[in-house]
Amino acid sequence: MTNKLLIIAGAVALGAVVLGLSLPTIVHGLGLHPTYEGETYDLKGKRALVITTSHDVLNAPGETEGEPTGVMASEFTHPYYGFLDAGMAVDMASVRGGPIPIDPQTLNFVIRTPEDERFLEDPALQAKVKNSLRIDDVDFTQYDVIFISGGWGAAYDLGYSEVLGRKVSEAYYAGNAEPPILGSVCHGALGFIRAKDRDGNLLIAGRKMTGVSDKQVRELGIDLTPQHPETELRKAGALYESATAFRDLFATHVVVDDEQRFVTGQNQNSGAETAHEMMRLVAQWSQR
Repeated sequence: MTNKLLIIAGAVALGAVVLGLSLPTIVHGLGLHPTYEGETYDLKGKRALVITTSHDVLNAPGETEGEPTGVMASEFTHPYYGFLDAGMAVDMASVRGGPIPIDPQTLNFVIRTPEDERFLEDPALQAKVKNSLRIDDVDFTQYDVIFISGGWGAAYDLGYSEVLGRKVSEAYYAGNAEPPILGSVCHGALGFIRAKDRDGNLLIAGRKMTGVSDKQVRELGIDLTPQHPETELRKAGALYESATAFRDLFATHVVVDDEQRFVTGQNQNSGAETAHEMMRLVAQWSQR
């Protein structure tokens, strides 16, 4: 009897281990962080800026304590390495500068991506993340692409930053022969809501855009954050659109506005495709 119990216990334990090791494959198969293989580009001599949140606590309004948060790892690693591998020089910046907070849950082995693994073995990017540029000190007009990453932390500072809004406007109106392409993924779209045109109107009004859906926020049960991209984009007059799935965590959607100046990705699954679309537009401008 004892031997049978040991055999059963061993089988259960082995099954649990196998299931645990299979989880990354299972969630990937469901649609989390889908593999994206876009066209390759040679953009040597071009510059990219990746911007993140500086907020590191998932706190309710009026509170200062909560679970650690920040940028979702894949939402900066996917665009960063996409730009880098195309030959671009890539800088990392954040709202306050200095160390960029990374949501620790997003480096869990179940959802960690190959780009995240690359980051964990990359001293150069780790140094940039530890010593990120402060957006106040960065001239956005000197870049060919400006990508704003998301994560829950972004809900606390990107949409409230007057500096970020002004810098986005400056980049949009840069008199460069090849104007900067502006992009975001997930909560990163909040970085556009304070940008204004030359008449003082919101710059994104009337533009097709996406960001994480209110449905996904509800499904994940994290609605305590002060801003939600779908809600705020609609308030700003953007023409919001998104894809859906049985859970929006497994959906993905990328939008290029009619002017081809803004490229936005719906959620954590959209970062690589968003970056590739931005590079396509850069290459397209270069050929004109």
